Amino acid sequence: MNRKVLLLLTLVLLASMSLALPALAQDPLIESVCLITDVGRVNDGTFNQFAFKGMTDAVDDFDLDSTYIETTSQVDYATNIQTCVDSGYGAIITVGFLMTDATLAAAAANPDVYFIGVDHFYAEASPNLVGVLFREDQSGFMAGALAGLMTESNVVAGVYGIDIPPVIRFRHGFENGVAYTNMEAEALGVYIPSFIDPAAGAETALQFIAEGADVIFGAGGPTGSGGIQAAATAGVYVIGVDQDEYVTTFGNGESPGAEMLISSAMKRVDQGVYLSLQELVEGDDMNFGGNNVLSAANEGVGLAPPHDADVSDEILAQLDDIFAGLQDGSISTGVDPITGEMLDMDDMMDDEEMMEEEEMEEEESESEDSDG
Repeated sequence: MNRKVLLLLTLVLLASMSLALPALAQDPLIESVCLITDVGRVNDGTFNQFAFKGMTDAVDDFDLDSTYIETTSQVDYATNIQTCVDSGYGAIITVGFLMTDATLAAAAANPDVYFIGVDHFYAEASPNLVGVLFREDQSGFMAGALAGLMTESNVVAGVYGIDIPPVIRFRHGFENGVAYTNMEAEALGVYIPSFIDPAAGAETALQFIAEGADVIFGAGGPTGSGGIQAAATAGVYVIGVDQDEYVTTFGNGESPGAEMLISSAMKRVDQGVYLSLQELVEGDDMNFGGNNVLSAANEGVGLAPPHDADVSDEILAQLDDIFAGLQDGSISTGVDPITGEMLDMDDMMDDEEMMEEEEMEEEESESEDSDG
């Protein structure tokens, strides 16, 4: 055979082999997924439903086998996880902060199964586990900024669920956001020890209205949704949480009070779940073994549109500017992004002033060197 022809065939063979190698490296790591809700249902209109949507979108796009378990009691967390493990599912999604410890233990005991913990933070995690976190303080800050701009009574309020870190981040972000746009406004708020008590949420919201609140923020699953439904029906502006509650809680605008919903403080739980599953389907588990944070910077949090509510273009423009500031870091929520506790704003101001002084000193030093 002609040497040139032989060389050409060899090069073609090597090229085809090199093209085939990445395909082998990208073989799917999973073929099935099981989702376990926090206490609640997959159609509860907020957190669980958004996680379920992320899973079902991935199931449709990647042809995965799937199932789900709706938790009815916190004591069932570990049992429900074990049911998914025993059924042979390749990935298990656990929804909600309260399942953090049970998920951590299950991941350590089952290294061949991938675990996706929504709203879980892991200081240390096994390589088959990822915590999907959100900057609720940022979306809460946006909601508070909107409330501060919309209130006429200068009293706003939040109906919150159990005081776990994600909810604390929402509350403190909201309160600091109110202060950012309206220093005269007072932000009331209370934690309710349940995420599935809409009646308690409604009662609390109506009490806040009696105290003068004219904007109510509901951040507590169905409990918070009960609060904003009652407030909106009473003719008070409301702000939802997690997903766009105009679509869920207010039935695409068909439910009473939909015109009073001025926005929802969104956290893209669906995106966090979908992307984690996509990575596994594509043979990539590099993000596992730690935490994946969705924030304003990657549009993992933000505000839903006002839909039928009367929110001026001027206010919407102000909110766009605030969101841009959160994205580039020029605006701080004043909230610890992990614990949700308030940061010491005086210390933050001192740090900023110190940085400015250091920058000025550097500029003066550079100027002196230049003159020299």
